[in-house]
Amino acid sequence: MIELIIVSGISTCRNEGLTIAQVVKRFQATLPEAEIHVYDNRSTDDTVAQAEAAGAIVRYEPQPGKGNVVRRMFADIDADIYILVDGDNTYEAEAIPELINKLLTYNLDMVVGARRSAAEDKQAYRLGHRSGNLFLKGVVQFLFSADLKDMLSGYRVFSRRFVKSFPALSSGFEIETELTVHTLELKLPFMEEYTLYGSRPPGSESKLKTFTDGWRVLGTAILLFKEVRPFLFFGIISVLLGMIALILSLPVLITYFNTGLVPRFPTVILAASIMLLAFLSFTCGLILDSVARGRRELKRMTYLSYINKN
Repeated sequence: MIELIIVSGISTCRNEGLTIAQVVKRFQATLPEAEIHVYDNRSTDDTVAQAEAAGAIVRYEPQPGKGNVVRRMFADIDADIYILVDGDNTYEAEAIPELINKLLTYNLDMVVGARRSAAEDKQAYRLGHRSGNLFLKGVVQFLFSADLKDMLSGYRVFSRRFVKSFPALSSGFEIETELTVHTLELKLPFMEEYTLYGSRPPGSESKLKTFTDGWRVLGTAILLFKEVRPFLFFGIISVLLGMIALILSLPVLITYFNTGLVPRFPTVILAASIMLLAFLSFTCGLILDSVARGRRELKRMTYLSYINKN
């Protein structure tokens, strides 16, 4: 059985009543064998009524935020293949058979529908969102040495073992970053395929706030970097602190070697304190790296405890 999961109303009092029925019908036509679940996230319009009328199974998640919805539906639904898509009718439903085929053919755990707008649709993938995606993608690629096309796409296909072993700690739009980093951390097999990305219809507004959510995604990427690669994270801090201490102490050392005097004793104390912090940061990195390795091994064992049925 294939489960199609549609995230609807993913922010407090933000609704998808204008588009959810179209999304359900498009995926029903493309995948008639799939059960379609719509998760309502505190909508105040007719999202629920429209989804039920279109034939979807409606479930509820009262905590606002896309990450909270994803965590709930990953826990609730038991299936062989999971399809995650937003309820705004911007993603290409007709591409889903090919995405599933890639998942099955190459025995992957995740296939990402990388967004690519049609040449005539200039408003689909707005410049601000595209620029933010490129910046955040560059940050994650630098931190995790990965070549990515679209890190923040909400159109994804998952295997059962991925879904059931994914911790899902995020609460908002940063969930896509967590999904990507989790895949990179455990070196899970995944692929990105370009799919068309369209504009919202008139009257339908995006819940994504470019700068606010962008900062949250960036903060999540840095936090996950600290958790996944603590030695490198604290090593960079240690090097920076060491350079500051060296810059502060160098003039004092030159004076001392020339005259035998220490004219700026407070500067020496400050430089020594910063150097001590650099040493402590390096030590913390070493210790936390062992902890992270143990957590990674536990995640891997949890992942291996699930068997794909596809």
